[in-house]
Amino acid sequence: MELIKEIETNHEKYTHWRREIHAYPELAYQEHRTSDFVAKQLQSFGIHVERGLGKTGVVGTLRSGTGGKAIGLRADMDALPLSELNDFGHKSLVDGVMHACGHDGHTTMLLAAAECLAQRKDFDGTIHFIFQPAEEGEAGAEAMMKDGLFRRFPVESVFAIHNWPGLPVGEMATREGPIMAALDTFKAEITGKGGHAALPHLVRDPIQVASQIVMAWQTIVSRNVKPIDPAVLSVTRFHGGTAWAVVPEIVELGGTVRTFSKAVQSLIADRMLEVAEGLCGSNGCKISFQYERRYPATLNSPQETQLSLAAARDVCGDSAVDSNIEMVTGSEDFGFMLQEKPGCYAFIGNGPGSGGCLLHSPHFDFNDDAIPVGGSYWVNLVYSILGHSAD
Repeated sequence: MELIKEIETNHEKYTHWRREIHAYPELAYQEHRTSDFVAKQLQSFGIHVERGLGKTGVVGTLRSGTGGKAIGLRADMDALPLSELNDFGHKSLVDGVMHACGHDGHTTMLLAAAECLAQRKDFDGTIHFIFQPAEEGEAGAEAMMKDGLFRRFPVESVFAIHNWPGLPVGEMATREGPIMAALDTFKAEITGKGGHAALPHLVRDPIQVASQIVMAWQTIVSRNVKPIDPAVLSVTRFHGGTAWAVVPEIVELGGTVRTFSKAVQSLIADRMLEVAEGLCGSNGCKISFQYERRYPATLNSPQETQLSLAAARDVCGDSAVDSNIEMVTGSEDFGFMLQEKPGCYAFIGNGPGSGGCLLHSPHFDFNDDAIPVGGSYWVNLVYSILGHSAD
């Protein structure tokens, strides 16, 4: 593994930064302390800072040489509404909030690269370090773009990395094309005719109708979507009734759909409504259905993916870089940025994690050994795109 010397030397300092961010997690659009910390560090490196994009977003701009190329490097800053169950010294000091997805590590890795590149200034072009709020379901990437991110900070391409539990530290992975799924959510309200549970012939039972709908929806992916097109439809909410002898008037359903193409996305949304309306109509019930397309799929462009892979191999070595990782049915609002600019989203190994736990676990913690790997990747990616003068 070929780590950047300065980043490796400052590993202890960056570990301290990461753990401080971990101890003070902040939810979407509330990342005031974190953005203050990021802005302070960037300014101390001599990097120009702009704040307030997407409410709490931070952009640091660093220029060197005379080249006209510009790239964006993005890290997310927000935490999750989750109570931490770890007992180490840097555990969350905020009740009900924790960094269970490693955004504290993402922020630190990009800061480490920013400090190194600001000291070296041996590239030719412009780097925009994008520290984004509200990735966790609240579309902070879209909010920054609506506030003029790429108009005020124009780039030819944009990149992001995310830690990946189970992938060993010192390894990275990505793929061309779709890597993360689109995120859609749905809500349905089935209205029947309530009444006494002992007199079912006098009611229009929304519970049994909702049950039929849930089971029928599960056939959409298996019988309407091509087997080679990945898709997930999960009902995660089923609310109805308050008493054992009363058939309720209303049942509420909710859940999520994950897809990798707009065609499959539209097919599933249309079929869900058709199926639900048919079952409600045949059982004397009515339905109100809401389907929201929240995040687009994350689609890596070919050229930028190859640049990302080259930078990863420079750090990790050829055998430690997977160029065709399986698509992930989780979602990522970096997809908004990739709708507007070419770029690449990649995974960086986080090792087995705390007890082997996955992302969004109350026992999760970012692996500090990954900091110099991620920081070195960012630096090498800059050189791959903007050039690298001799040390």
